[in-house]
Amino acid sequence: MGITGNLTPQQLDFFNSQGYIVIESFASPEEINGMRDRMNELLDGFDCSVTSIFSTKNQKESTDDHFFESADKVSFFFEEKAFDDEGKLKQSKQLSINKVGHALHEHEPVFKNFCSSGKLLSMLVSLGYKSPAIIQSMYIFKQPGIGGEVVPHQDNSFLYTNPTSCTGLWLALEDATVVNGCLWAIPGSHKNGLVRRFIRDENGVHFDRPSPDYDQKDFVSVEVKAGSLVVIHGDLIHQRHALSLHVVDTKDHVWAPDNWLRRRVDPEPLYISS
Repeated sequence: MGITGNLTPQQLDFFNSQGYIVIESFASPEEINGMRDRMNELLDGFDCSVTSIFSTKNQKESTDDHFFESADKVSFFFEEKAFDDEGKLKQSKQLSINKVGHALHEHEPVFKNFCSSGKLLSMLVSLGYKSPAIIQSMYIFKQPGIGGEVVPHQDNSFLYTNPTSCTGLWLALEDATVVNGCLWAIPGSHKNGLVRRFIRDENGVHFDRPSPDYDQKDFVSVEVKAGSLVVIHGDLIHQRHALSLHVVDTKDHVWAPDNWLRRRVDPEPLYISS
């Protein structure tokens, strides 16, 4: 039996006009606590001798094999300002991690269960997906004091298919406000199309053109309660990130060979449409 979409016409109209939509109480308190508890366990067991720094501004300079090989693994990435001049952590590793990615949805059961849930599939069907696959998953932290800037970006820049099909799913694992780092977006900006791509070629990883200048007054805050899911169009200009999933369509869409993310094995579709 096929899965039917669960978004209302009003929700779809808002998504199509604004480029995002908030679905409140999408994850239960039990699901949220399970993901947070498991992440605490992963951090406790993480060996800090393997270090990699994540930067949305200077990823070309800070990218290494650890970053490339994380496509289908569970890898840890530190904040830019986590280390002192001697290469030692300034504070505990729990307060120094930027994110964990990029395949939690494949290797960690508590995340896998959420990512393969019927409610997630039904929502993707509403958006027109025929054979959706989660191409990456990230647990993103907002660290006090050392958190690096998350610059305005579009998800299709990093995860490109032809035609474009990336949708970002941003699950708040705690209340997200303007004080502690909620999502900010330019409503309707997805209608202007993709402005640049982040590619990987013989010159390494780099953007194919400079970033446009954005007026901060055009951004609106998207404050949400824990458990809310923000669905983000792949061309929407936004910044700041929680549990973040990126979904692409594997039916009639071609994965760009010059994407930075290159898996050894193709992702399994969440379901195959009849």
